[in-house]
Amino acid sequence: MIQEKKSVALISFFAAIFLTGSKLIIGILTTSLGILSEALHSALDLIAAIITFLSVIISDKPADKEHNYGHGKVENLSALIETILLLVTCVWIIYEATDRIISGKGLELNTIQTIFSFIVVISSIVIDAWRSKKLYTVAKKHNSQALEADALHFSTDIWSSAVVLLGLVCVKIYEWTHISIFFYADSVAALIVALIILIVSYQLGRKAIDVLLDKSPANTTKIVREILKEFPDVLKYHGLKARTAGADTFIKFNVHFNPDLSLREVHEVCDKIESGIQARVARSEVYIHAEPDESKHLEAEIDDELL
Repeated sequence: MIQEKKSVALISFFAAIFLTGSKLIIGILTTSLGILSEALHSALDLIAAIITFLSVIISDKPADKEHNYGHGKVENLSALIETILLLVTCVWIIYEATDRIISGKGLELNTIQTIFSFIVVISSIVIDAWRSKKLYTVAKKHNSQALEADALHFSTDIWSSAVVLLGLVCVKIYEWTHISIFFYADSVAALIVALIILIVSYQLGRKAIDVLLDKSPANTTKIVREILKEFPDVLKYHGLKARTAGADTFIKFNVHFNPDLSLREVHEVCDKIESGIQARVARSEVYIHAEPDESKHLEAEIDDELL
């Protein structure tokens, strides 16, 4: 499992190197703010790819004496760092685009440079589409939030590159028609890229912070409730808690049984509940505390739900 995650993260890293270099060269040659903004975006993608690669290696280390719940949250920390990098990108793009619009600066492209501009942007769209799909497939297979964040990150690169491509088309139309509305197309395209990045930053940041703060995953608790309803021996349950750390999910709850059941029977039911949960929640650790359904227990407890 770790080898497949490392491989796809490494592929993403090399793709980021290629895209960053090609966009930077073409952006400097053409003075296109849209392409330069994409180059900076890809540079931060490169940093993010490195962070993701390292986090994938660290997060799958087994639990030890100092880290009893493993190292999974390294993946969530990686996603948070990606969010910060994306916000830095937005600040620079918005500043540069606004400055060009206010100062009235335009673009000067010759035919050869424009051809290369189109080639690098279209290539970027194709590569981002491929690696995003690859990352998402492996992320879903191994429940990797770091790879999922990378996949979401690069899927939005497709749209941002498409916006830049539209900006280049508008610039060419301006060269042919001299219609003023197309004069600032490149700067407007860059602002749209920044807006897309802001939206992605919010999504990534909120998810990463939720996990780092141990927010209960709604889908997980819903699954546990559904499974518990399948066991008539479970009279009540309470104290249901769940949290995630990277690819791992930790679940704990108390269940009430008829006091007349033997310890062996209670243990068998708990094993079946645990197996049912683990079959539907990947890489989950389940902690079940069994209690007799007696008044002395009920007085101090508020049940989450009566079954």
